[in-house]
Amino acid sequence: MQPSRDTMRLVEIMKALRHPETGCPWDIEQSFDSIIPYTIEETYEVVDAIERRDPDDLKEELGDLLLQVIYYSQLADEAGLFSYEDVVDGITRKMIRRHPHVFGDASARNARSAKGQWERIKAEEKQERAEARMRRRDTRADTEATSQDWSGTDEIGAGLLSSIPGALPSLTLARKIQEKAATVGFDWTTPEPIIAKLREETAEFEAAANLDEKRDELGDLLFTLVNLGRRYDIDPDAALRGTVSKFRSRFRVMERAAASRGMSLSDMSLNELEAHWVAAKAEAHSS
Repeated sequence: MQPSRDTMRLVEIMKALRHPETGCPWDIEQSFDSIIPYTIEETYEVVDAIERRDPDDLKEELGDLLLQVIYYSQLADEAGLFSYEDVVDGITRKMIRRHPHVFGDASARNARSAKGQWERIKAEEKQERAEARMRRRDTRADTEATSQDWSGTDEIGAGLLSSIPGALPSLTLARKIQEKAATVGFDWTTPEPIIAKLREETAEFEAAANLDEKRDELGDLLFTLVNLGRRYDIDPDAALRGTVSKFRSRFRVMERAAASRGMSLSDMSLNELEAHWVAAKAEAHSS
C-alpha cells in the first residue's frame, strides 16, 4: 500500500489495521473508550506545536489527530452506526447550513447580520438530533441489548446546560457553563461583586476544617476566578497556560544558574532558591 494525499487512503489503512485476521493485534483490540486518552493527548500536542510555532511538528500532530477521526469512524462503521463518508458529509452540510451569508442566495447573503441567525440554526440542528435519537430508539426497541448503548441521550427538556460536554477541561467547562447561564441573565454585570465573592471564597477556604471542605472551597475559588476572567474577556485556560510557560522558562534559568556553580537545585536552601527565582524573573523582564 502506498501513501497518498487522499484521506480515503487513510481509511483503507485503518480498515487493514482493524482486519480481524490480518490486522494489527493492538489495533484490533481497541474500542471507542480505549482510544479516548490518545485523542485527548493528540489534541494537546496540536496545541503545543502551535504555541511553539513549529510547522513541522504541527503538520505531524494534525495528521495524528486526523487519524483519531478515522479510527472512531472505522469503529462506528464496524458497529453499523455511520462511516467516515457520513462524518465528512455531516460537517460539510453543517458548515454550509450555518453560513447562509456565504453559501446562500442573494437574500441570505444580504441578511448576514441578522440577529440570532447562528443560534437559531444551532437550535434547529439540536432539535433534529433529538428527533433522530428518538427514531433510533424506536428502531432498536426490539433488538437484542448490547454491551454499548448508542441510542444517545434525549436533549429535549434536559435543561439549558445539557448541550455542554462534561468531558471538557475543567476551566473551559466552567467558562462555557457560566456563558450559557449568562444567556438567561444569571450573571454579574460588573467585576466588583465577583472580586468580593473571591474574597469571600478565600476566607471560606482558610476556614475549612478538613481536606474535603478545602477541596470544595478550592473548587469555588477556581470557579469564581474563571468568572472574573470572563468579565475581562480573558480565557482562563490560556491565562494559566501562559503562567505555566513563564514558570517553566524561569525554572530553566534557575537550573542553568545552579549548573554554572556546579550545583543542582536540590543542593540549595529555600532562601537560595528564592534568590535564584528573583534573578530569573529579573532576567525575563530585562529580555
